[in-house]
Amino acid sequence: MKKSKALTAISFLALYFSFYKITLISSTSLQDDFINCLHENTNVDFPLVKTFFTPERNASMFNKVLESRAQNLRYLTTSMPKPWFIFKPVHESHVQASIICSKKLGVHLCVRSGGHDYEGLSYVSRLDSPFVLIDLSKLRKINVDIEDNTAWVQSGATIGELYYRIAQKSKIHGFPAGIISTVGIGGHITGGAYGSMLRKFGLAADNVLDAKIVDANGKLLNRTSMGEDLFWAIRGGGGGSFGIIVAWKIKLVPVPETVTVFNIIKTLEEDTGFKILSKWQRIAYNLVEELHIRVLFRVTGNKTVTSNYTGQFLGEKGTLMEIMKKDFPELGLTEVDCFEMSWIDSIVFNAGFPTPSPIEVLLEPKTPFGKNYFKAKSDFAKEPIPVLGLREMFKRLIEVDVASILLIPYGGMMAKIPDFATPFPHRNGTIFKIHYGTSWTSENDKSANKRMKSIRDMYSCMKPYVSSNPRQAYVNYRDLDLGKNKKNSKVNFIKAQKWGANYFKNNFNRLVKIKTKTATEREVQVCHRRGDPPRETTALWRRVTETRSPPRETPTASLSGEDQETEAESSRFRDRNGDSSKKRKRDLESIEVSRGIAEPSRFESRTTESRENERRRLLLSEIDASYDTCTPSTDASSA
Repeated sequence: MKKSKALTAISFLALYFSFYKITLISSTSLQDDFINCLHENTNVDFPLVKTFFTPERNASMFNKVLESRAQNLRYLTTSMPKPWFIFKPVHESHVQASIICSKKLGVHLCVRSGGHDYEGLSYVSRLDSPFVLIDLSKLRKINVDIEDNTAWVQSGATIGELYYRIAQKSKIHGFPAGIISTVGIGGHITGGAYGSMLRKFGLAADNVLDAKIVDANGKLLNRTSMGEDLFWAIRGGGGGSFGIIVAWKIKLVPVPETVTVFNIIKTLEEDTGFKILSKWQRIAYNLVEELHIRVLFRVTGNKTVTSNYTGQFLGEKGTLMEIMKKDFPELGLTEVDCFEMSWIDSIVFNAGFPTPSPIEVLLEPKTPFGKNYFKAKSDFAKEPIPVLGLREMFKRLIEVDVASILLIPYGGMMAKIPDFATPFPHRNGTIFKIHYGTSWTSENDKSANKRMKSIRDMYSCMKPYVSSNPRQAYVNYRDLDLGKNKKNSKVNFIKAQKWGANYFKNNFNRLVKIKTKTATEREVQVCHRRGDPPRETTALWRRVTETRSPPRETPTASLSGEDQETEAESSRFRDRNGDSSKKRKRDLESIEVSRGIAEPSRFESRTTESRENERRRLLLSEIDASYDTCTPSTDASSA
């Protein structure tokens, strides 16, 4: 009975729900009912022609609005479900009324700010029932208070607009968020949000002071009225889980008047034996906090890989050159490669716009790269990838052809903030993040399935070189391959807790408890979770032990004799993985310590020995299946 109640209490944590079926005649009749309900629940007018869009009344305008902030074209294909209508609130009270009316009419809601959800879940429902899209793009006011070093920004604003408004007021203030200018600030921060200043100031979520959120009852809450638990959860716990964020109050950070940027391109032939890349792995997370160097790998037309080392230094190029000559001479950076500019101009540079470009390009509704069909995945590295792993990675990258891999260095402030400070847990012990991506340009592209399969195969082959138990992932790079619920079904929580831990590690439990306190089942029907999967609850699935394995130490190396060091690094990796029986034992112990798999009631009457045997038996199948890491997937659509 207790288990049944526990399951009921947490079943709303599914990516999407199905509470009951509804029958509607048309989207126009649903829209009329929705409009009447809005009038009853708000005193602020909303001009219908600018706020409501249906395919029946104006198909071309409906499609234009739907596509305007949909970034992954995979989810705009003809086979994908479309909203019955789109509503663009122009006032916060309209969001409150939308929640109330969705409950009253029994309709599902999708909520979109910038539309950069990797799996399209902010504008596409996976349910069979009709859904309504709430587009927050008209809620985009930004109020910058330089004297207070703060700003209030509504969820429909883009980060490009935020940066522009800050720069209008000050040349020595900034904000540490992402580099893609069209990303919506609403969903961005709910997943953590990082940019080129993360090593100096941490994530955007680490620099949030207050928020306004509409809860499942239609109430507008701030930090005081929502409480510290909920305020903690919304800063990295995934969007759409705890309500609709309508505004953030952020802390502005100090930036120098002069920022230096550079971009160095190396081919595989120029980086013999991966000496430059291996050095980057060892030192990028340990450089001064003001310096951030990311690496982007892409395949060129002649079937080789180029490595783009893009750097940003919060200071002048003279100081940067001293640091690089001392710590990273292998890159070969010269003063000619360095460009001094203001912080806001560095934002334009990092966003990929041509240099020079006016800062007004940050206000444009599109990026320099345009839109495409894509699939992406993520990883976190705890130690450098050895040469044998790099060779495999580049081999697979060339096979995919239209693909890229991005490495983002951590360290600095990211290593100083505790894992539990916000729901985002990938902090100390992480040396860099990995982003894998592939794309295509046509809905009818015959190579699409091949490319998606190839990127999944690459991800599979990288398993030995990245975090494990759990294999971590970034929630803002949402990846439904990690797990999803069956359509129109309630969550299978025992399965869902595994991929919940991928995103949130041990913070998973606290998120569940907070969600349990802040909402009840059937309060509101949502067609998806904007940024997070179901989460583990200690009431149903306790850990066997609370002991946590410390992060693995990163191998140190001399700056001389790179050939010998590289071979030694590869040898250490082979030694760790060569003896499968010893590795099985280590993996078994590691999983027991870090995860725990025993359901308490199942073993209460058993002896210690029998509990150990049963626990090991349940684990062995998982461990045995983990060794053939390069087995290609047989179904491009499989998880």
